[in-house]
Amino acid sequence: MGTYTLKSIGKSTDYMTVERELDDGFVVRIVRDRDGYDEVTTDFISKTLFDSCVRTGYITKVEEPVKMVANA
Repeated sequence: MGTYTLKSIGKSTDYMTVERELDDGFVVRIVRDRDGYDEVTTDFISKTLFDSCVRTGYITKVEEPVKMVANA
């Protein structure tokens, strides 16, 4: 499904990558810049919430990932 930028406060650039699609949602990896270090979390987001976030502009698809974390 790709990589998305997350709308955030300030100059922080946060990213979400869809790792796997399930019947009712997606497993995503979220990378947030926290004062110079990356905070990486893996979580679940329902398809309904994902679609709502895209529609409202909270998440925006990027053509090419800018920053990736290996083996996080």
